[in-house]
Parts: sequence; C-alpha cells; structure tokens
Amino acid sequence: MATPPPTGPLLAVEGLTRRFQGLVAVDAVDFAVAEGTVHGLIGPNGAGKTTLFNLVSGVLAPSAGSVRLDGRALDGLPPYRRTALGLARTFQNIRVFSEMTVLENVMTGLHTRLTAGWGILVRSPAFRAEERAAKARARDLLAFVGLAEAAGTRAGDLAYGDQRRLEIARALACEPRLVLLDEPAAGMNPAETHALLGLLRRLRDERGLTLLLVEHDMPLVMSLCDRLTVLNFGRRIADGTPAEVRAHPAVIEAYLGTGGHDAGPRAVPQSRGTAP
Repeated sequence: MATPPPTGPLLAVEGLTRRFQGLVAVDAVDFAVAEGTVHGLIGPNGAGKTTLFNLVSGVLAPSAGSVRLDGRALDGLPPYRRTALGLARTFQNIRVFSEMTVLENVMTGLHTRLTAGWGILVRSPAFRAEERAAKARARDLLAFVGLAEAAGTRAGDLAYGDQRRLEIARALACEPRLVLLDEPAAGMNPAETHALLGLLRRLRDERGLTLLLVEHDMPLVMSLCDRLTVLNFGRRIADGTPAEVRAHPAVIEAYLGTGGHDAGPRAVPQSRGTAP
C-alpha cells in the first residue's frame, strides 16, 4: 500500500540552536512554514535571522535541533543536497557571477536538474538537447522576473535592483518548493521595492511557491507576509499573523518600538557552558 503524503507544514524547524563559543546566536527556535505561503522572519539587527537561514540552508551545522522539509529530515545534508530536494535561497549580499552573462547566471541554477553527465565532455546529442532546453528554461525565467531583454548583458553591468531579480531567477532555476530570501529589498529605492513586492506576490499566487524571507522593510513585510516569526536575542518571541505580531507587547518593545535595536547575540550564562 502506498505511503500517504505528509500532511504537515512544508518546513518545520524544531529546537534549532547555534552556539559560537560563548554566544548563543539561535536559541531553541521552533516555527513552521505552511506550503504556498509567504512567511516572514523579522527582528532587530543581531537577532539571529541570517544565522537561522544558514542553518536551514545547510551553510552552518546546528548545535542542536532539527529541520524538516515536507516531513524529510535535512540534518547533516550539505546545501547542494537540500537544493536538490527543493530548497533554494538568495543572500543578503548580492552574489552574481559578474563576468558571466545574465542568461549564463540563471543556467548555473539548473545544474541540479541536468542529467547529461559525461556527455558534456564530447557534447553528445543528449547533452546538446539538454543544453537547448536549459537555455529555453532560463529565458522563460528571465521573462518572468522582467529581465528578458538583458539575457546577453554582463551580469555585473546590471543595476542593483536588476541584480536582485537575477538572483531570484537563478534560485527559481533550481525548481524549488521553498525559497529563502535574505533581505531581498535591502538597498532598493521605493520603485524597485514596489516592483519586488509584485514579483514576490506572483511567485506565491501564480507559481504556488512557498517563501521564507528575512526583511527589515516593515511596509513590505506587513503587506506581503501571511505569517511572521519574530526573533530577539536569538529566541522566538512571537509568531502569528502580521496583525497579531504588530500588536504583540514583546515585539513592540524589542523591535517595532524603541527598544532592542542594537541588541546582539545573547551571552551564554556560565551554568550552560560554551559551544561544543
């Protein structure tokens, strides 16, 4: 008898912890991301948001806790294995291959879905067919993010906002189910942010993708996200709808109000020892 598909959240984070010597950057964090939603991860600078992203994506190994994608444990898997399972991400600092064309950048994101193998060495018919299909797929993605006319442009010559969209197109090339976006609106002007908001809504509404994003632009977060998780000093202090989080006393004090903006990672009490 066939095993029924998982019915829980697409992403489940349980007790996730990361210690750096005497500091706890992420402290026993739990949250879940429902499929087909946009989930925001917010908090003051130094709250542990990017560290949490690095734990989920496999860039860092946790000191404790677990991450599951559609019910499957990701513990111990390197980033490329997580990508193959349907998890993609962008980074806070833009990471494009500046000397390659825009089209070539997107094609690099297809590597986990290509199967020609050794055929690349002799440019076999199978490899050439796969290469043509990859180029067509990359052009489709560039059209979706509004960069079709820039396919042959050197990536490093793109405007800042266009480089952000290029990163998203490259992440989409991995055929993900879940995309992690680390401050996608950082450094954008109002027009670029408005265009980004529309693109992210289309990813959810037209493509059915699940998005988990770290972002400090509160108007964007409040208008886009279906649910929010708030971190402070590495701990989860609130989780709920944007309206619920906006009214949460701990969030107002730590983030939306005047307190906690310069907070960094929390020192480990002496009784708990240091990182292993």
